[in-house]
Amino acid sequence: MVVKVGTRVLTDPQGKLDRRRIESLANGLCQIADTGRQTVMVSSGAVGAGMGKLNLDRRPTDLAKLQAVAAVGQADLIQAYEKALAGCGRHAAQVLLTRNDLRRRDGYLHVRNALASIHELGAVAIVNENDSVAVAELMTTFGDNDRLAAQVAGLLDQALLIILSDVDGLYDGPPDAPGSRRIDLVQSLDDKILGLAQDHRSTLSKGGMASKLSAAKLATAHGHAVIIGPGRVDGVLEQILRGDSIGTLFLPGQRNLRGRRRWISGSAEIEGQLIVDAGAARALRENGRSLLAIGIQEVRGKFNAGAVVTIKDQEGNEIARGLCNYPSKEVDRIKGKISDMITGILGHRPYDSVVHRDNMTLRI
Repeated sequence: MVVKVGTRVLTDPQGKLDRRRIESLANGLCQIADTGRQTVMVSSGAVGAGMGKLNLDRRPTDLAKLQAVAAVGQADLIQAYEKALAGCGRHAAQVLLTRNDLRRRDGYLHVRNALASIHELGAVAIVNENDSVAVAELMTTFGDNDRLAAQVAGLLDQALLIILSDVDGLYDGPPDAPGSRRIDLVQSLDDKILGLAQDHRSTLSKGGMASKLSAAKLATAHGHAVIIGPGRVDGVLEQILRGDSIGTLFLPGQRNLRGRRRWISGSAEIEGQLIVDAGAARALRENGRSLLAIGIQEVRGKFNAGAVVTIKDQEGNEIARGLCNYPSKEVDRIKGKISDMITGILGHRPYDSVVHRDNMTLRI
């Protein structure tokens, strides 16, 4: 189980770290770990904890100051988890990540192996973005911990992703509006469901319901069920462990990604773009074909063979992403040509396809 908890759950109304809440969550984490399940906590709260410790009323906007506040708060945060978990006979293992740690395939595997070893030692991994050195991750919601949690869940073959929030699930309207009802089960994350997101940013946190649904979409594509539930309810993890109906449950998609495809879809760094014609776009979308040189109209960016590239149609819509068999300079020379002409143009033809379907993921 991968549990993500947000800043608004972990801090009190004054912005200080809520240690009683951390103790409650730690008890639930230990109960999960006691069943033998690998247990990972993706925890926000470093900036919020630092703000409380430094008596700041608002989240800093200056990057250097924001990083400094995160560094101050991170020490308090991990100490709080260690103290709470020690009461249950376990230890906290701090794992600080940036997006670059998961973009490279070798780094992705190293993180996965480290999490497995932490579990084998009987500790609980406490994962957070390394806010004291990260840059883009701090300034945009793309790097928020909801998406990080989905990517961490993607490291595991089978996992339940639990996103604990200050609301108790997804509602069919504004959560505080009369007549709005919580949705107990979502079978498919379509545009209608995504349109229900109601974001209300605070001075402490970055993520909102839109980011949680985006994370749920990524995790369900990887074959993981997701629960968005109430983080301020005592015993919430114990209730989920029992199978009680709590929060909103998102069922995994029918098309589950595994292994290398999962990394390509969720974590890999994109190094270039291939623009394809209508015929190639249709072959990829409808028939799951490999991408051949003849369907490529334009190459954007400079990259080596083996780089992950996005494949887009003429309108700029992303169709897929995958590992490119040729460097950009060679793709530019063979674009629009049939495969039998590749040897004559390049002097070699190690692959018939530019991106093979086995190394490609269609965008959901």
